[in-house]
Amino acid sequence: MLLSIQDLAVTFRMGKVDGVVQRQQAVGREGTTVSFDIPANSTVALVGESGSGKSVTAMSILNLLPDNAERSGRILWEGKNLIDTPLHELQHLRGREIACVFQDPMSSLNPVFTVGDQLMEPLMKHLGLSRKQALARAEELLVEVGMPEPKRRLGVYPHEMSGGQQQRVMIAMALACEPKLLIADEPTTALDVTIQRQILELIGKLKTKMNMSVLFISHDLGVVGEIADHVVVMRHGTIREQGPVARIFSAPQDDYTKALLACRPSLTENPVRLMVIDEHIAATQAAAEGREAAAARVAKAKDPNAPVVLEVKSLFKSFYLKEGLFGTREFKAVQNVNFKLKRGYTLGVVGESGSGKTTMGLTLLRLHEPTGGEVIFDGKNLLTLSASERQLMRRRIQVVFQNPYASLNPRFTIGQTLVEPMEIHGIGSSTEEREQIARDLLVKVGLDGRAFGKYPHEFSGGQRQRIAIARCLTLRPEVLVLDEAVSALDVSVQAQVLNLLKDLQDEFGLSYVFISHDLAVVRFISDEVLVMKDGVVVEQASAEQILHHPREDYTKRLLGAIPRGYQAAA
Repeated sequence: MLLSIQDLAVTFRMGKVDGVVQRQQAVGREGTTVSFDIPANSTVALVGESGSGKSVTAMSILNLLPDNAERSGRILWEGKNLIDTPLHELQHLRGREIACVFQDPMSSLNPVFTVGDQLMEPLMKHLGLSRKQALARAEELLVEVGMPEPKRRLGVYPHEMSGGQQQRVMIAMALACEPKLLIADEPTTALDVTIQRQILELIGKLKTKMNMSVLFISHDLGVVGEIADHVVVMRHGTIREQGPVARIFSAPQDDYTKALLACRPSLTENPVRLMVIDEHIAATQAAAEGREAAAARVAKAKDPNAPVVLEVKSLFKSFYLKEGLFGTREFKAVQNVNFKLKRGYTLGVVGESGSGKTTMGLTLLRLHEPTGGEVIFDGKNLLTLSASERQLMRRRIQVVFQNPYASLNPRFTIGQTLVEPMEIHGIGSSTEEREQIARDLLVKVGLDGRAFGKYPHEFSGGQRQRIAIARCLTLRPEVLVLDEAVSALDVSVQAQVLNLLKDLQDEFGLSYVFISHDLAVVRFISDEVLVMKDGVVVEQASAEQILHHPREDYTKRLLGAIPRGYQAAA
């Protein structure tokens, strides 16, 4: 056995209260411990929601935990207990025999060193190569991970590369010393489906080539089903179920595993609402006890004669980049985009990273100044409004960004975050009325009044995204532009936010421009879909038409890249 985790528990010291040290158990809660094995030449997946203990368990292997962490149990690496291993011996293992790839490559790569320097460091440190030898090997590693123009990439900095290219560099660094175990912690979560597919195939190919084992951490069973041999399902710091991937997908035993499989949007079925984890578990338990489950909420029928609230005509956006000493080069990010959006309807916009979908959405709002075209809202062209007119119009068209961790001011309480836009736009006659509106909206998005006085760091990613949506609703908008608003969320939290968006649309008649790289998500929430590539709309049709009868090869490639779990891969 390559690695065996036996009776692991991890506790964090949280400071003192009345002289007593407070502890919070992150792994091994409810009096249980965590145990599983990773055989040689195998892929074991740790699956669960945020806060389930997946990453803490994986980081315990090499003790990559904060200083306030306390581990107990045994972590046997080729028979040796790593919990008792001194730091200098662990440092020899790190990168040499056990390597890690993390979720966010931009925060893992050093921004002030070139890609070549960062690839060469482990080669010189662990293998004793000279700088010349390390540089040649670094180029070979970039070739192995499928990096275009590998020699040129050695001299660039991380910020000059796309997210997929950065992740390839991280994988190349991790595999530089040909480790026996690769720990991949959510390595594809924020990537578009085609890049995700490439990274999954790359990890699988390199695993076979190097006879390596992989501990793959994810919240998405669809992804796990295509890469894993064995699956360990975690929730609240405990193992709920583990077994071979075929058994987990064909005959899951635990209600939580069944719920994880059920809550992801599907390409074959399109329910009115997505089943979230707690609802699925409650329904399963009710059925087992012979009780009736709570009735599902019925969606409001769309009005086929609804008025058009937003019309885009021949929208263009170019960026002008410096080239040489005096020259410039035009980069056409958005070219000739046209669509109409009705009241109460959703337009999905899909495409790979760099397809122009986000630039198009931001240009609608004039967060990028357009190069040409018209955006007609309430009979006025938004692209020609004066500054004062634009300020009034922005109240009626709002945006929800992808990253809820960056879009909320960490110095403002949630109450201040929600009240501020109402003060700016003169909504409410007094501070008390504005605060009551804010509290009511927090309830509307599934939070309670206690959230009003808290700060963003006290909330999970899904809760922060609900707060961002509530902030938009304080201005009573008519159109929301949602830019990858659910792409970084767990599948269960994603289902909650998508259901919330549908409920709000039914209640307030909101219209959405929903930007995403995930066609399964777009199918669930959209009425019409634009498919973008290189700034151009290559296909435009109803969601069902796009899913079942795509015309363009590019659309077919996007559909083919979506993870479908073990059954489709088998």
